[in-house]
Amino acid sequence: MGEQPQLAIKRYNLISSFSCDFIMVNSVVHAFFVGRAVAQAVGEQLEKKVTHTLGEFGKFDAEQREQLRLFTNRVLELANAAELDTLQNRPVNTRGDGASGSPITDLQTTIDELRAEIAHVRSELQRYRSRA
Repeated sequence: MGEQPQLAIKRYNLISSFSCDFIMVNSVVHAFFVGRAVAQAVGEQLEKKVTHTLGEFGKFDAEQREQLRLFTNRVLELANAAELDTLQNRPVNTRGDGASGSPITDLQTTIDELRAEIAHVRSELQRYRSRA
C-alpha cells in the first residue's frame, strides 16, 4: 500500500502536467480564434467604411455633374435669349446704299467697309513712313 500513495502522486503530477499543457494549448487555440475574430470584425468594419465612402463620393460626383448640367443649360438659355433679343432689336439699314437690311448682308457690308478702311490706313501709314 506504500506504493499506492506514490502512484497517486505520480498520477496527480501526470494529470496536472497534462492539464497545464492542455490549458496552454487551449489558450493558444483560444488566442488564435480571438485573433481571427478580431481580423474578421476589422475587415467588415473596413469594408463598410470603404463602401460608405465610395457611395458618398459617387453621390457627390452625381450632384456635381447635375450642377454642371444645370449651369450649362442656364448659360445657354441666357446666350440664346441675348441673341434673340439682339436679332429682334437690330436696326434696319437706313443708309440708302441698296442693302436689304438682313443681318447677313449687313455683316458682309460691315466686313467690306472695315477691309476698305484697313487698306486706306495702311496706305496712309506707308506714305507717312516714306516721308520720314
